[in-house]
Amino acid sequence: MRILFVTHRSLAEPLLPALEEDGFAAELVDGADRADYRVQTSEYDAILLDRAIFKGNSYSCLLRWRRCGLKAHVLMLLPRDSTSTERADCLDAGADAYLLQPLSAEELRAHLRVLRRRDERPVDSVRRVHDLEINAAVRSVKRAGRPIHLTPREFDLLQFLAYHQGRVVSRSMIRNHLYNGRESTCSNVVDVYVRYLRNKIDRDFDPPLILTRWGQGYLLRGENV
Repeated sequence: MRILFVTHRSLAEPLLPALEEDGFAAELVDGADRADYRVQTSEYDAILLDRAIFKGNSYSCLLRWRRCGLKAHVLMLLPRDSTSTERADCLDAGADAYLLQPLSAEELRAHLRVLRRRDERPVDSVRRVHDLEINAAVRSVKRAGRPIHLTPREFDLLQFLAYHQGRVVSRSMIRNHLYNGRESTCSNVVDVYVRYLRNKIDRDFDPPLILTRWGQGYLLRGENV
């Protein structure tokens, strides 16, 4: 589950290790313009939106995002002294729920687990691509019935490619997904992980499923290719 934190770093960073233990991948931005750019150019499962970051414009911004097709769950972070009218307004603007400051790590984790369960669909937990089987519920992979062991990051990469099956994803999109918006110390880290994944997914199998589009990025072979 990919989460965008739109709040102050001092508030969010202490929460990240606990979220990672729960399997959440969190990206952090602490400015309204950067948040707006991320929402328009990336896909998230949930957004924690701190009203204070938008200086009173968070409701109108959320309304605009929803009108533009935002599907992600939104948790609005409000001051503890916010009025009942303000809390109702944030829900009317398109938030799924609100949290009050100071933010409780356990409460946030519980809300995110609820949202993750809400999104889970038993029929969708297993994705099949040709003879490749990806089980998101238990994070396992098989090809032609043969179990394939992947590291957590390799599995995340494969799942990201599968989500965009048949469509090219750029190196920058993959890097942002794998590193949650943080810079990697290795400039060719995406190519390295694609190579690792190919060695496990495509070696000794036919046809190859991970394809390269030179100058554009990578894609997982579509069903009609």
